[in-house]
Parts: sequence; C-alpha cells; structure tokens
Amino acid sequence: MPSRLTPLRVLLLDLDGVLVDTRPVMENAWQQVQKDHGLNVPFEMYERHLGRPFADIMEQLGLADAEAIHQTYSQASTAASHLARQFDGVAEVLHAFASAEWRLGIVTSKPLNRAAPLLAQLGVPFATVRTPNGVGRGKPAPDPILLALVDLGADPADALYIGDMAVDQEAARRAGVPYVHAAWGYGAPGRPTPVVAESPKDLLRLMDAGPLLEGSPV
Repeated sequence: MPSRLTPLRVLLLDLDGVLVDTRPVMENAWQQVQKDHGLNVPFEMYERHLGRPFADIMEQLGLADAEAIHQTYSQASTAASHLARQFDGVAEVLHAFASAEWRLGIVTSKPLNRAAPLLAQLGVPFATVRTPNGVGRGKPAPDPILLALVDLGADPADALYIGDMAVDQEAARRAGVPYVHAAWGYGAPGRPTPVVAESPKDLLRLMDAGPLLEGSPV
C-alpha cells in the first residue's frame, strides 16, 4: 500500500478550560449538588480532578451514589449553561487551523449532550468528537485520544493534543501524542514539563512548527 504523499495534521483539543470557560457553570452545578445531596465538599476539591469521567471524580472524592449526583449535576449544568463563555480568540484560532487544512477533533470528559451545544457555538467543523458516551476508558487512559485518531485515520505522530490538566497530559503521553498545555485553563501541567501555550492565539505558532518534543518551546 503506498504511503500518504501529504502527512495529516491533526489538532485534538479538550473542551472545558481550553475552548470554553465553563467554570461558572460547573461551580453553580456543584453548589446544587451540595445542597441537594447534603455534601460538604468544596468546589475546589471537585475542580482539581477535572478531566476525568464524572464517576471517576466521585471515586476520587470518596462519594457514593455517583449516578444520582451526576443526574443532579447534569441538570444543574444544563440550566446554567448560559454562563459559559468562549475564551478570547478561540474561534479565530480554530478557523485558522481549519484554513491551513488541519483536521480538528475534540477529546473531552463532558457528556455529548452538554458538549454538543458548546461546540456548535464555535462554528467550526470538528472531524471527530470523543466523549464518555463512546467506548473505551476515560482519561487519563489513552483510549479516547487513540479512538479519535482511528476516526481520522491518523497516527499519533500526526497529532497534537491541547489540554489544561495533568490528566490530559498523562492521556496524551500514554497515547504517544505530543501534548501542549493551555496555560489559560484550570490546572497546572504535570511532569515532565510540557510545551506551554500562554493564550489561544499562542497556538498559532504550532501551525509552522516542526515535530514537537516533550518539553520543547512552542
């Protein structure tokens, strides 16, 4: 079988904390969870585990009845969805990558029913969207990133993954995909220190960059 003449260029992105600022939505929903379920778990404790599937976060927090809590959280998130805002420059950056013939994909731990309206507002065609609604394990397992690459017929070397939590970095490492940390997001990067983008527009430098190695400057 002949090899591709033009290598694919794939940009995979997390959603919360990378494309859309949903912290006000999540904080509002978690307050409702605490009220309805009589919990005394500060939002900051929930927030430090962002990026994992909801059931995994509940396990990390030692909370039982995860399904009922998730139902409350999901309903409250939907009701507060109007509080979400795109990060400045995100839509322009995504359109620039699309115009440069990069294929765009989403790998998020947000359920599809809540992710889809946020993605629709960006007005950009995503070639794949991987959420917990599909098969495989959630982050930090490499499954959703690898499945996104399968969707696109791409190799790990063809892609970059943009995230904002250490769990995103671990998933990318385990998938063999170079990782870029979104400094405007919600978490600090893990080790080894990854490539860091200071703003969405800083990602534009990646369009002309050669192969990115862990720890190399953007």
